[in-house]
Amino acid sequence: MTDDDGARRVLGAHWCFVAFFAGIAGYYLVNLLIAAAVNRNVGEFDPLELHDIGPLLLLAFVPNLLLGLGPAAGSWRWGRGLRADFGLTPTWRDVRIGLACGTLALVVGYLLNLMLIAVYGADDVSDSPLTDLADTFDGDTVWLVLAAVIVIAGAPITEELLVRGTLWNALSFHRIPPWVVLVLTSLVFAQLHGEPTRTIALFGQGIAIGLARHLSGRVSAGVIAHAANNLPPAVLLFVAH
Repeated sequence: MTDDDGARRVLGAHWCFVAFFAGIAGYYLVNLLIAAAVNRNVGEFDPLELHDIGPLLLLAFVPNLLLGLGPAAGSWRWGRGLRADFGLTPTWRDVRIGLACGTLALVVGYLLNLMLIAVYGADDVSDSPLTDLADTFDGDTVWLVLAAVIVIAGAPITEELLVRGTLWNALSFHRIPPWVVLVLTSLVFAQLHGEPTRTIALFGQGIAIGLARHLSGRVSAGVIAHAANNLPPAVLLFVAH
């Protein structure tokens, strides 16, 4: 079924809903498969050998990268392509908005984390998983470079396609107020990371990154904001190492 404005409906809803839930389902399914495989075969890995532990730890990023598969497949099947559906090719305006909102996200995340530490104590507020990742590698930076590329480029693209791409488009198509779309997508963004003690900070950062999508009307601005937000943690991979 196709609406007058050319937006394809699947099961009565905008196709982006199907693409969103497909991406989420694939993410959790791959997480389960990897967990089962690692738990079964972990004895075969020697944590003292980098050539073993590097690929093993990078498996943690695979489900995240697959988040973009649902949006990509949906856009190919029912939409007009990633660039037309989501505005994935950045303009200079996207860059300016993205960098501004990414900086805001860093400030918001920093302040909210300070607040959480003041309330709950440093021991009860978890560090970023990237801190443990850096501590695990020993003697070679190849895997750290790959991890940094995924953190700066891979994760922002796939997460933004899913959350500020398919979910945002679907909610907007069904005439959900823009501020509600911003809040809902930020909640999903925070929950998707699976870090309970940092959920409030992630929600605040999600609002800031979502502003890039709201102000520009394009996912590419959100990707740039997300990448800017992830840049300092990625750099810290090497500092901690």
